[in-house]
Amino acid sequence: MRLYHDNLPAPLTQPVSLSNYLTTAAPMMFPMPAFPTLSFSPSQIASVCETLEESGDIERLARFLWSLPVAPSTCEALSKHESVLRARAVVSFHQGNFRELYHILENHRFTKESHAKLQAMWLEAHYQEAEKLRGRPLGPVDKYRVRKKFPLPRTIWDGEQKTHCFKERTRSLLREWYLQDPYPNPTKKRELAHATGLTPTQVGNWFKNRRQRDRAAAAKNRLQQHGLASSTRSPPGSPDSLADGTTSLHNHPLNSPLSSPTSSVDLSVPTEHPVKLF
Repeated sequence: MRLYHDNLPAPLTQPVSLSNYLTTAAPMMFPMPAFPTLSFSPSQIASVCETLEESGDIERLARFLWSLPVAPSTCEALSKHESVLRARAVVSFHQGNFRELYHILENHRFTKESHAKLQAMWLEAHYQEAEKLRGRPLGPVDKYRVRKKFPLPRTIWDGEQKTHCFKERTRSLLREWYLQDPYPNPTKKRELAHATGLTPTQVGNWFKNRRQRDRAAAAKNRLQQHGLASSTRSPPGSPDSLADGTTSLHNHPLNSPLSSPTSSVDLSVPTEHPVKLF
């Protein structure tokens, strides 16, 4: 199993004896695990991993994984426990070891209960790598391109089509709640998060983005209507503009001698088939 060392001591500037090294530098480089080195069964190890992951104590979880035996038979037995694999993926993600994270997710099939969390880590890891490569935060279009370039592996995806990372039935439920209340309070966000399998933060972000899209669409619609109304009137001061703001029909093409030499058109009567503007 891969070793992780976050806080390495400063390099030694003078020669030291082996005994001094073992009592000073070595403990700093290889901290003692937080758990006693006992002979745990694979099921017990999986239970400890679940407890530490749920508590959010990633540092202790990393130390516990580091303390596990590395015998091939033990590693093979542990690889059959999803809790251990998921714990390794979580530690790899938080330590920025994305290569190890991708290896775990791509080579082990996980149950549906773990999909949401592992999918979020997969995408966020690729987002962070893309941001580091480009030297700037990613916008919605950038993230869309990243998702297209690095689709979810089938080991953490049930094959259902997603739009912006959310399943269609999840989006339908979000839309229903949005129509009822575009500004849900924290309690409603938690209820909706429980119903959709999302986090309250994801729910809040979805509602915020939806409100922004609706405001932008409304502003665009008002602008189009204003432009259409302006196009039907002549600008003030033009020859065809009267003092009261209406448009003169003196120079209208239908009143031109070339348009109808034998008859005139009564413009006060609407035509039988009005012209569609759209």
